Amino acid sequence: MSARAPGRIRIVAGLRKGHRLKVPGGGVRPTSEKVREAIFDVLGSVTGLSVLDLFAGTGALGLEALSRGAARSVFVEADPRVADVLRENIWMLGFQEKSQLLVVGYHDAVRALLQRQEEFDLLFIDPPYRMLDQVEKTLSPFLPALLSANGLVVVESDRALRPTMGGTPVFDRIYGSTRVTMIRFGRSGV
Repeated sequence: MSARAPGRIRIVAGLRKGHRLKVPGGGVRPTSEKVREAIFDVLGSVTGLSVLDLFAGTGALGLEALSRGAARSVFVEADPRVADVLRENIWMLGFQEKSQLLVVGYHDAVRALLQRQEEFDLLFIDPPYRMLDQVEKTLSPFLPALLSANGLVVVESDRALRPTMGGTPVFDRIYGSTRVTMIRFGRSGV
């Protein structure tokens, strides 16, 4: 995905289609509208799903899911300044009742969610690309426990990388400089 200067991006579809999201400066790389649209076209209906958006940034992925009918989204963002912008985006869209924002590192968030025995149907992982190898090594052992029986992991990475997160890739496509990989654990098909 291309880097964007501070500004705004739009929700692509659903209840809040066309609503703009604030984008903080400082190296935040929100998922582009084109890539989000492609991801959700592949996913199909997300109505009623529980979503975890790791490395949430603007919250574009989790908020897009809520706009399209997801039941709830848990956002994880370690940078307090970025989390403040994400909190504003949640409120601007009116999704505060369906959202939880954890302002901690991804490892601490995953540990807390596992302790609470939470499960998710859809898990978005979009770390800074330079961190993907470390994130994959850290998260792979825990992902099956975070996912519901039919849960799916969606990883956004640099086009040159091929993440598996310890599961089976069921979708792998390149959009410009971005690779989107969808991964299942113990099941096949998207």
